[in-house]
Amino acid sequence: MIKVSVVGAKGRMGSHVVDAVDSAADTELALALDAGDDLTAITPENTDVVVEFTVPSVSLGNVLALVKQGVDVVVGTTGWTEEKLDQVRAALAAAPREGQSVFIAPNFAISAVLADHFAKVAAPYFESAEVIELHHPTKVDAPSGTAFHTAQGIAEARKAAGLGPVPDATETDGIHVHAVRLRGLNAHEEVLFGNSGEQLTIRADSFDRISFMPGVLLAVRKVSTGTYPGLTVGLDHFLDL
Repeated sequence: MIKVSVVGAKGRMGSHVVDAVDSAADTELALALDAGDDLTAITPENTDVVVEFTVPSVSLGNVLALVKQGVDVVVGTTGWTEEKLDQVRAALAAAPREGQSVFIAPNFAISAVLADHFAKVAAPYFESAEVIELHHPTKVDAPSGTAFHTAQGIAEARKAAGLGPVPDATETDGIHVHAVRLRGLNAHEEVLFGNSGEQLTIRADSFDRISFMPGVLLAVRKVSTGTYPGLTVGLDHFLDL
């Protein structure tokens, strides 16, 4: 059994993680902590993997504290910059336990990860590319971390193919990202590619937060094996794409 602690356990996503961990045959809930709780209660003795689902303003501090505690961490909170990721890398380099790992997912939905992969495959073949992300209005960051990750992947694929800038207004590594916040939505991403006379649309829709739970459990299982030391970003690393 994999002993899993959840930080942000009373949040919209964290509560689903608690239920998923309780329901899975190979995981058990160790500790369920929320805002104001002491993270030092989480130790390698009682926890194999921590799942951190909070808000961007506190996530970095939580992750650094958990690394210092000597536990592996799976992070679903978005809002990560290269500067923040560098701080996590530095913390892991000084971690108390050899081979410690932190995994950060821009998105845990399998459909979104596959859409991101397909977008990278398609990117070299089109002159124009735009990313539209659509979420519920209580999402704290805009544009989403998923959209930025997709845009960066498209930009890297275009650069590798020797393509120049897209002929559009740009925001993220040369790719225009649009954010929509609308009541009734959950989590949706649409990638638009265009050439003269043709268009390709790649779209992923998550209608309920339970759609993220298979990805969370996959990450927990992979991280618990101890074969992914250091920092890993993106669920695609666990899908053999």
